[in-house]
Amino acid sequence: MSSAGAPRSLASSGQKSIQDICHPLSAEESALNPGSAGLILPNGTPVDTSSPASSSSLLNRLQLDDDLDGETRDLFVTVEDPKKHVSTMETYITYRVCTKTTRTEFDLPEYSVRRRYQDFDWLRNKLEESQPTHLIPPLPEKFVMKGVVDRFSEEFVETRRKALDKFLKRVADHPVLSFNEHFNAFLSAKDLNKRQGLALLTKMGESVKYVTGGYKLRARPAEFAAMGDYLDLFTQKMGTIDRIAQRIIKEQSEFLMELREYGPVYSSWSSFEEDLHDPLEGVSGCMSNCSSALEELTEDMSENFLPVLREYVLYIESMKNVLKKRDQVQAEYETKLEAVVFREDKKTAVPSDVEKCQDRVECFNADLKADWDRWENNKRQDFRQLLTGMADKNIQHYEKFSIIEVSMLLKLLRHPQNQKEINNIKPI
Repeated sequence: MSSAGAPRSLASSGQKSIQDICHPLSAEESALNPGSAGLILPNGTPVDTSSPASSSSLLNRLQLDDDLDGETRDLFVTVEDPKKHVSTMETYITYRVCTKTTRTEFDLPEYSVRRRYQDFDWLRNKLEESQPTHLIPPLPEKFVMKGVVDRFSEEFVETRRKALDKFLKRVADHPVLSFNEHFNAFLSAKDLNKRQGLALLTKMGESVKYVTGGYKLRARPAEFAAMGDYLDLFTQKMGTIDRIAQRIIKEQSEFLMELREYGPVYSSWSSFEEDLHDPLEGVSGCMSNCSSALEELTEDMSENFLPVLREYVLYIESMKNVLKKRDQVQAEYETKLEAVVFREDKKTAVPSDVEKCQDRVECFNADLKADWDRWENNKRQDFRQLLTGMADKNIQHYEKFSIIEVSMLLKLLRHPQNQKEINNIKPI
């Protein structure tokens, strides 16, 4: 178990309650499925929403759902084995990316390549360029505050590894992104040609920037406006929870430091109090056990709870960017449509151009809706597992404290002086 003190270095190789926020598509779903409160996983497996006997049983059920989903997969990706590289020019971390697949797009069934953070960043940029209508999963933040976080510490590297692993898994599970040629190259190529196309914009981006310059979108369709409103409220809630969670961790860490100094005082005291030696040593031992239990709880919040919150804060920004792109495409369509209406009497209309632009808007809308549904499913499962896991950790933590308190009480009662007083108590 790691200490809450100095981080260990890595081995080197050379305002509204959240339940009141309405799901933007809930009305549509209710109409399609009247009276149905059940949840459906991406693989079509129904999820029983009845209350489980315990949070652990729910976690087991979620794990079973993951196993069922795995039966339909043909691409498995993991990020592991971080290594620190030191050269005369720079120091950086690489991660081993392992791939197993049965897809014919790959020449081999298994690959193992090493990638650094900037390679993951290159992949995400390429996905955004080549798949502008889709929601690209977020990467963990690239920059950290020097002097506050050691980006080469074991804790930081492991947290980043988990985030990069989740990023690749989300891309691999996507029905469109997982077939992207840049994703294929990232998983299989020994060397990435990252310079190619970095200075180029997509044709869609160029045309939208040219056509919609200074044009104000009339109005978002109601369903996409509802998405934007939901994201704004969700951002507020995530920000509030993140700030409170960080404050709790800070206060727990400060209390932990005091607790570690508190226990040895009793141990030192016991050395010159012969009659109280055993009870004082017992209290010291209990303080040590309390410190260990609190450290475990604090680490769980830092390593498992906060990263999920931060991922979804970044996910919200990604979703807002896709909504903005959709608005730009719609603005382009409205601009061309107005031009056709204006030139109708002059017989200079280009309806085919307008139709193509309309097709792009419809394509964008369909892709965004599909990715929104997928994001909602992932969010529902992630937060279920996160919150039930946190509840279990807190239950285990306070159960340990109860055992510690009973143990300390028994040691006090077993002291000879206390035993004598207990024996002298006369029944009423």
